[in-house]
Amino acid sequence: MNKAIAGTLESGDIMVTIGPGEGLQVNLQSSVEAQFGRQIREVITRTLEDLGIKDAQVDAIDKGALDCTIRARVTAAAVRATGKDVWKD
Repeated sequence: MNKAIAGTLESGDIMVTIGPGEGLQVNLQSSVEAQFGRQIREVITRTLEDLGIKDAQVDAIDKGALDCTIRARVTAAAVRATGKDVWKD
C-alpha cells in the first residue's frame, strides 16, 4: 500500500489520507467531532472493511461532509493507495 489522498478542505467535504499501518487506525479532525465523530469514524472503518482493507493508517480532516461523501473519498483514497480498482469486475 502506498500513501494516497482524496478530497478537499472545502466546506461540506473531507480530505482523507490513507497509508500503510497495522490494524485500522483512524485519526480525525472535525469541526463537528463532538456531535458526529463516532459516526464519521464508523463510516470510514466500515468502508475500508467492505473494501477488504484491514491494515491502514487513515488521517481525515472533515469539513462537515455527509456520509455518502465520506464513503466516496475513502473509496477513492483506498483505490489510489492499493491500485485495486473497485469499479471494475
